[in-house]
Amino acid sequence: MPQPRPFRQVDVFSKVPFMGNPLAVVLDADGLDTAQMQAIARWTGLSETTFVLAPHDPAADYRVRIFSPEMEFPFAGHPILGTAHALLDAGMQPKGARIVQECGVGLVQIERQAGGVLAFQAPPCTARALKPTLLPLLQTALGGTPAAAGTVVDMGIRWLCVPLASAAACLAVRADIASLTALLAAAGADGLALYGPHAAGGPADYEVRALLSEHGALVEDPVTGSANACIAHLLAGGDYCVRQGTCLQRDGRVSVSFRDGQAWIGGACLSVVTGSILA
Repeated sequence: MPQPRPFRQVDVFSKVPFMGNPLAVVLDADGLDTAQMQAIARWTGLSETTFVLAPHDPAADYRVRIFSPEMEFPFAGHPILGTAHALLDAGMQPKGARIVQECGVGLVQIERQAGGVLAFQAPPCTARALKPTLLPLLQTALGGTPAAAGTVVDMGIRWLCVPLASAAACLAVRADIASLTALLAAAGADGLALYGPHAAGGPADYEVRALLSEHGALVEDPVTGSANACIAHLLAGGDYCVRQGTCLQRDGRVSVSFRDGQAWIGGACLSVVTGSILA
């Protein structure tokens, strides 16, 4: 029989309600099977819904499974932070100084930083250059906007990361969905992550957009932890901040810092819905 389970809906990568990326979190999912989790994720309709379970690894504070309305992901960035926030908001006490979250790519370290910001350590990744023969298709997919060839970075989710000349060029892209669909299939990527620098004194160091093709329709993700983690792999060096979601009238903010060669992806989170779900 269905039972009440604690539930949060969290706004991730924003200090202002409704300006980040929403996430649904079922805080006690033990006893639910995969089909039930997928049905709940389909019902919430959000880009991701997470389910908190008892960990398999004794080093972890908890285990999380991450679902879109259609499939399960081994890793995704804003669900990592949003789930940790929801559990802390509900009173969880981590075993150590850092939160350790178990998911499909293994253990992910999460830090609590000043100002209520949470940051996760980007997991290991692989990278390969986009084949030069696909550059014309990339240009068409970007609506003719000039771009470098880009790199496919695989972090459990595979993003084709493409640098543009400026933040303005990034915001000006009007993607051609047919070409984007063909490009992602040919490149073996799940989505296209565009990034361009802001001028000095701008609202952030970089503007980022994350574009996907879902059933032949163009979808733009508001604020994307995994895409920013993949871009960080390419921009490894000094710390910087990102604005994302501008074209969707959001104002997501992502902080990227590097320690000992490792990228940490951070952002603020807010609980906007608190209650229970029957499942």
